[in-house]
Amino acid sequence: MKTKVGIVGGGPSGLMLSQLLDLKGIDNVVLEKHSREYVLGRIRAGVLEHGFAELMREAQCGERMDAEGEIHEGFYISDNGKMQRVDLAGHTGGNSVVVYGQTELTRDLYEARDKMGGKVIHNAEDVSLHELTSDAPYLTYRDGDELIRIDCDFVIGADGFHGPSRKSIPKDVLTEYEKVYPFGWLGVLSRTKPVSPELIYSKSERGFALCSLRSQVLSRYYIQVPLSDNVEDWSDDAFWAELKSRLPADVAAKLETGPSIEKSIAPLRSFVAEPMRYGNLFLAGDAAHIVPPTGAKGLNSAASDIYYLYHAFVAHYQDGDDSGLEQYSEKALARVWKAQRFSWWMTTLLHDFPDNIPYDNRLQDTDMDYLFSSEAAMASLAENYVGLPF
Repeated sequence: MKTKVGIVGGGPSGLMLSQLLDLKGIDNVVLEKHSREYVLGRIRAGVLEHGFAELMREAQCGERMDAEGEIHEGFYISDNGKMQRVDLAGHTGGNSVVVYGQTELTRDLYEARDKMGGKVIHNAEDVSLHELTSDAPYLTYRDGDELIRIDCDFVIGADGFHGPSRKSIPKDVLTEYEKVYPFGWLGVLSRTKPVSPELIYSKSERGFALCSLRSQVLSRYYIQVPLSDNVEDWSDDAFWAELKSRLPADVAAKLETGPSIEKSIAPLRSFVAEPMRYGNLFLAGDAAHIVPPTGAKGLNSAASDIYYLYHAFVAHYQDGDDSGLEQYSEKALARVWKAQRFSWWMTTLLHDFPDNIPYDNRLQDTDMDYLFSSEAAMASLAENYVGLPF
């Protein structure tokens, strides 16, 4: 099999790039380790930056997002019971975010690929990357007992943190930066009315909590928990009781509870791999970088990678211009590190750190006080939250 761009990973990043390239007549193949049902069964965040929403529309996948997504022009921060609103639109000249579940977004991308006859190969086992520094890289995968080869011009590693793409870069070429946080998020999805029309980030003496939503009948809530906790340690009743204890009293009083549809614990980490290009391999999304979910930057950082790659490949194949490919790693990493900084800052501002000394806690309180006393600080938060320009 031959193609121009071989994409490893059939999550939203890989599907988005595949769709955009296909619209420009650039042939590509997507290899996904898991089944389509498995990919669509993953529950992930759903706050889309302004730029991500525009990219969905450019990919001709934004119709349902525009019809069903929740436009949010602000969110709330609660500091030990005191609620204050962050006016995103007011501080960014009218920009906003779209709350739209990643599962639904991925479903839209799959349907778009189906309509165009896109080549998405599921259950591709033992995917391997070969000859990445040559002019003729290729991929192999197993389909049962058969080993199949795909020759391509370029390889995109959009296969997540544990995929084979980043591991194909020699260790003496790759530099990895990582910070592991001493807590995780216990998340619950419930078929209940959201407690607030906009997100609430809540800092309390008992730890962090987040009130989010997927729709007007589907809510997503999180609480900070120790890394030693397991999902089995938390009954639904225990979760709701703890969530209420971390929210302002008036919010807790109107919280609608119900059986959990999904419950999981996600550890928090920050991670960046440099460079994001090795020969004709280009890393994108979680294969190259991970952020804590506090600032809603994970999926959005992947989208900026796809934006840069898409435009670079269009310039290469249509205009013979390789500058976008040559500058990809540097340009992508510049934005990635800004997302890293913002996510680290939001996480540090809002969470209870078990090893904090009194000095650290006082700085944390001062940072919060400064945020709500400074228009410049609020504008900086809003600018980063709706998304820096690509």
